[in-house]
Amino acid sequence: MTDLSDRATMTRRGLFHGASGLAALGAGLGAVPLMAQDAQPAGLQGNINHSVARWTFGDLPLADLCQLARQTGLGAIDLCGPDDWPVLAEHGLASSMCNGAEISLEDGWADPANHDELTERYLRHIPLVAEAGHVNLICFSGNRRGMSDEDGLRHCAEGLSRILPAARDAGVVLQMELLNSRVNHPDYMCDRSAWGVALCERLQSPQFKLLYDIYHMQIMEGDVIRTIMRDHRWFGHYHTAGNPGRNDPDDSQELNYPAICRAIRDTGYQGWVAQEFIPRDPAPQAAAASLRDAVLTCDV
Repeated sequence: MTDLSDRATMTRRGLFHGASGLAALGAGLGAVPLMAQDAQPAGLQGNINHSVARWTFGDLPLADLCQLARQTGLGAIDLCGPDDWPVLAEHGLASSMCNGAEISLEDGWADPANHDELTERYLRHIPLVAEAGHVNLICFSGNRRGMSDEDGLRHCAEGLSRILPAARDAGVVLQMELLNSRVNHPDYMCDRSAWGVALCERLQSPQFKLLYDIYHMQIMEGDVIRTIMRDHRWFGHYHTAGNPGRNDPDDSQELNYPAICRAIRDTGYQGWVAQEFIPRDPAPQAAAASLRDAVLTCDV
């Protein structure tokens, strides 16, 4: 896998693809009244910078997702690669989390056998991110495969140190995503915030942060607000989704997103909060409305 647009097939998108809902959304969005020119986003407070993950609307043409994003009040699309960036630029949107340099979620920096290929890929990709005017570039620990925490930390630190000078020179921030290993990504190494923070402490670089995925960390460890308040200096990006089910972040699930986003806001965070949920109802109008409702839920 060379681009996270493919992550749908391997992991997250597979949860939704069977419902074929996004295909319907892509086919019908042009006729949805919510997309009419006179539809305006509700006034947002301006304390949270909102984005949405590309893969959760993966069957929707990117230009249509950009249109929906603009009308919803979003400023960016998450998890986009170089082929997507010109489309985002046409709609005045940023790529809030760039991708395309990774090998896969499973094959990452924890395995030294991947270091040469990953170094080559990231050194090629980092200048592209900077030249396009973006900042964040995702990376992954990869799977544990019997490795100890300490060995994984050491290997990741050694490998990432090979590309951090280039990231510094380009003004690019590498963001390692925290993913759960209980439900969605078995054997993934960077599956707890404490492990990720330990890696940040070893690297001691402003060019390396953690992508704190609220859904994933609720599954692995909970205590989300306390963790954000304690470790926010290491968190450079946030993803949302409801748990259980990875659906709309509303009052039907156990995560209190208004309270969580108030905690994020109160840390002084200036980065992006990206919606990464799978709409519970895939019908075109309902999916578009779900995105708007999620943004309003998190707009504090």
